[in-house]
Amino acid sequence: MTSYLEFEKPIAELESRIADLRETANGEINIDAEVAKLQDKVDRQIRAVYGKLTPWQKTMVARHPERPHFKHYVAGLFDEFVPLAGDRAFGDDQAILGGFARKGDTRLMVIGHEKGDDTQSRLKHNFGMGKPEGYRKAIRLMDLADRFGLPVVTLIDTAGAFPGIQAEERGQAEAIARSTEHCLALGVPLVAMVLGEGGSGGAVALAAADRVLMMEHAVYSVISPEGCASILWRTGDKADEAAAAMRITASDLKSLGVVDQVIEEPLGGAHRDHAGTIANIGEALFSSLGALDGIAPADLRTRRQDKYLRIGVV
Repeated sequence: MTSYLEFEKPIAELESRIADLRETANGEINIDAEVAKLQDKVDRQIRAVYGKLTPWQKTMVARHPERPHFKHYVAGLFDEFVPLAGDRAFGDDQAILGGFARKGDTRLMVIGHEKGDDTQSRLKHNFGMGKPEGYRKAIRLMDLADRFGLPVVTLIDTAGAFPGIQAEERGQAEAIARSTEHCLALGVPLVAMVLGEGGSGGAVALAAADRVLMMEHAVYSVISPEGCASILWRTGDKADEAAAAMRITASDLKSLGVVDQVIEEPLGGAHRDHAGTIANIGEALFSSLGALDGIAPADLRTRRQDKYLRIGVV
């Protein structure tokens, strides 16, 4: 059953009419023409709604519980995936997953956030909010990739790093800084994809890449709109104003040079068409990896560092 966002009520009403029509029809009545007419209205309504989303509405789409997650992309993009666990210091963080992957003859390292898609799995994966051991696992896997000359792909989808006291006691800030540093120092290609939420240092720690790709309805920011509103206006009720002011959408960030490519989502968002979304991601991913193939490690490091030094220069 599809979960509808607040601004999708007109779409929900039309699709409910289609469902009711199919449920009440019997074999003697041909409803195909009426269903086709309603479906055409649904498509037009989706185009109208999604063609003028505000930054706050895009934030809600980015957080949609039915958007594809790390496990869906891994299953859809690669022929083989061998997960690797643990940071070799404290434990294994289930919010950040990673391992060796293969697509045809291309072998690479894949690392990313997993939010989970039901109550049990969301708790298991801590809603995609990484802890220090998760970022240290990412560092370990990046080091492995560097040693074996494998390109690295990171899949970003997190509200931010876990803010709990246990994470702070285990060195959350240091782990995030080290992970960011390792991204910049890699001698192999690194492609990052912001799939849903790209929240704060928890996202940047895996996204300081040669190329940063971003889904059309994803968001990427240093703080959540609610967090920004609570600081500026002392209330989370102005999150919509904060989202607009922060310029967190893919189109804004592309114009600012923070992301390199915006990946189109299927009509109505990634949550409506997993297969189409994964196909779009795959095309952009392997194209980016191909463009980086053969560049010397020293040149990769220099180009990557120059890329981030240029951001914000006026």
